[in-house]
Amino acid sequence: QVELVESGGGLVQAGGSLRLSCAASGRTFSSYAMAWFRQAPGKEREFVTFINWNGDRTYYLHSVAGRFTISRDNAKNTVYLQMNSLKPEDTAVYYCAAAQTVMAVTTTPAYWGQGTQVTVSS
Repeated sequence: QVELVESGGGLVQAGGSLRLSCAASGRTFSSYAMAWFRQAPGKEREFVTFINWNGDRTYYLHSVAGRFTISRDNAKNTVYLQMNSLKPEDTAVYYCAAAQTVMAVTTTPAYWGQGTQVTVSS
């Protein structure tokens, strides 16, 4: 069992930055692939980015590539999402997710956090 708790969301002006954190419980965090998803008001949840178990493989949604960076610290059981050059269209609830494989974490994650709100004002 893995529990995920996100933090770091908030209100920021367009062009600003935020760093989200996702703290995971459990001794097997380092073996999990991790991902961030987001859900904007009135829209379906969408995949944003993933990172594999040791951090040497990442992938980004096209609209955030070059602005967002995912990273992880396995010693701290934490995954991060650094978001720069934020746009109003990035406004959403951001969710952390975990699964045993990269394939699973991008399609059917086994574990989800409760989400953290990110609001970008224009």
